[in-house]
Amino acid sequence: MGTGWNTVIEEHAASEATAARLVAQLRACEAAALAFCRLLERWGRGDADPATPGARQAALRRAADRVETALAGLERPLSRYLLELEPDLAEGRSWYGGPGAGELVEWRPVLDRAGVRVCPNRVAAVYLELAVLVRALEGLATAADLDASPDRSSLWAGLFDLRDTLLGSTVDDLRALAA
Repeated sequence: MGTGWNTVIEEHAASEATAARLVAQLRACEAAALAFCRLLERWGRGDADPATPGARQAALRRAADRVETALAGLERPLSRYLLELEPDLAEGRSWYGGPGAGELVEWRPVLDRAGVRVCPNRVAAVYLELAVLVRALEGLATAADLDASPDRSSLWAGLFDLRDTLLGSTVDDLRALAA
């Protein structure tokens, strides 16, 4: 078993407490993001679970609310970690890539078939950003396993980019989906 993305976070932290808070909240975000994405992916495969359109609508609202809550709890520990981590030189590059072809999905037909009435553009945007988050954490874990972790300034740049994306329009879209 690999060392995991949390090892990279912990190695660069100024304090154990800051790292522990960030790791715990990132784990909550990762779990909520996976649950949201997997719900939509099941519907995309034709798995109509829950069984009724109303229950599917409620399931999407709960999943969106769970992610929004996890992201709301991420702001303070991530901001604190970034403040403590801030490198002397801001020359780092983000360590994760943009969305892949598998994350670019047209959700309107899936949502229509599921009987779920929400804005498909919001669903697409949220799914995309959450898939990028999950893939970024997986990439960080792989880098740790290969002993190729990003340096301090690159870790800062990547986490800063994630924060900007997730705590901006993604939270707004999640709130609208959870309403």
